[in-house]
Amino acid sequence: MKTNEIKKLENLRKLTAKYCNILTPSGDETGTHTAQIKVLNYYELGCTITEIIKLCIIALEQDAHQTSATIKYSPINVALILEMVLEMFPLDEFELITEINELLVE
Repeated sequence: MKTNEIKKLENLRKLTAKYCNILTPSGDETGTHTAQIKVLNYYELGCTITEIIKLCIIALEQDAHQTSATIKYSPINVALILEMVLEMFPLDEFELITEINELLVE
C-alpha cells in the first residue's frame, strides 16, 4: 500500500473509533448489536415511553386538532409524514457505515 493510502486508512480507523459507537456487539454468536438510549432511571424510561404513546394517539385522533368550533386546524396526515421520514432516512449511508465499521474492526 502507498503511504498516502495507509494514512487515509489510519484516519478512517480513528474516525470509526470516534463516531461508530452507537451500536454495541451483543456478545453472542448471532452477530446482532444493541443500541441504547440513556435515561436517568426506570421512571424516566416509563415516562418517555408514555409520552411517545400519547403523541401517537394525538397524531392519530382527527378531532384532537380542533381548539374550538370556529378555529379549526388541518388534521396531521401521519401516513404522509411517515412516508416522508422513510424517504429521508439514510439507510444506504447506514449500510456504508456498517460495512466500513466491519472492515476496520476485523
